[in-house]
Amino acid sequence: MNNDDWRASNRVRQIQKSAIHEMTRLSKDIEDVAFLSWAKPTSGTPKHIGNAAITAIKKGLVGGYSATSGLPELREEIAKKLRRDNNIPAEASEIIITVGAIEGLAAALMSAIDPGDEVILPSPTYSTHIRQVLIASGTPIFVPTIEEEGFSLDVEGVRNAITPKTKAILYCSPSNPSGTVFNATQLRQLADIALKHNIMVITDEAYEYFVYDENKHFSIASIPEMKKNTISCFTFTKTYAMTGWRIGYVHAEKSLIPQIEKSHIPFAICAPVVSQYAALAALTGPQECVVKFREHYLSTRNVMCERLARLNEIFEHQKPQGSYLMFPKILIPEGRNSATFCIKLLKDAKVSTTPGVAFGPTGEGHLRLSFCVPHDMINKAFDRMEAYFKK
Repeated sequence: MNNDDWRASNRVRQIQKSAIHEMTRLSKDIEDVAFLSWAKPTSGTPKHIGNAAITAIKKGLVGGYSATSGLPELREEIAKKLRRDNNIPAEASEIIITVGAIEGLAAALMSAIDPGDEVILPSPTYSTHIRQVLIASGTPIFVPTIEEEGFSLDVEGVRNAITPKTKAILYCSPSNPSGTVFNATQLRQLADIALKHNIMVITDEAYEYFVYDENKHFSIASIPEMKKNTISCFTFTKTYAMTGWRIGYVHAEKSLIPQIEKSHIPFAICAPVVSQYAALAALTGPQECVVKFREHYLSTRNVMCERLARLNEIFEHQKPQGSYLMFPKILIPEGRNSATFCIKLLKDAKVSTTPGVAFGPTGEGHLRLSFCVPHDMINKAFDRMEAYFKK
């Protein structure tokens, strides 16, 4: 500890720098980088969504706060969407509009756990989930997924990880970083565990519409018995390429909503009102954009898998079932330290990736690649990697 570290809390000091943002920072010093490191769509927000925001601004609708829980008309449309697409019997009174799914997840954790409570996370898991548990003064408990089965959920591993201190299970499906889709059978088994031990399940369903092949997204909150045990977090930012709008929502049983709001208010007061009007247009407007995004990601996934197969002496990969991310294992000795490997790849080959160590203890020796980019970017990155590894 240096002399100035006393100013920061213990909970913050134990958190490592964001590997994602660190790679972005390092990339700024290098010209013509091929970016595969950010889970950020490059397609841009559909025009009808932006136009709705412009209209709301011109009408003078966005200068003040909305209700803490969000615009009533937006919450009504979200409830319709949850009933239609997620089979969750939702009502508007069970929804809070949040600053992206990230703030919703943070508010959910702060409302659900006390200092020292344990939160089970399948590993690898989204790096921000780990930080959120630590900031809430909880203890992350990592249960390795089964990599050779496409990073599938180890239900028995979760069951064995339960202790008297376990308060919640937090998972992302489709997964960031692996692209795994936890299937209905696995999640029903997880629900049985949660109900038996009276544990909360907190979900991150950001990539719900981006599933491929024969896989299907399943919301655990659609199980009637799980209504009181689930906080479900969703976002517009991935579905409609609205990352910069910072808009998402939380669904939970009605009596729990006031408790989540107690965390939501000091974090945000309310979600950005202009973004709420944009989200309303996203839900009520044409949905062809979502179909086009999914088709693009499926195509770029296939290209990335083909290019990885040509480097099978360097990487071993599992084909993603969903999201627009994948998590290949690095086979060569240099990959044992994924941060060093990715920094060297950036500086020597001008390819930006994300080190797997950021995504939990079983993430080391891997790197995360994003395929929500144009085909040309993927081919450019892999052309450079092929040349680099031939040396």
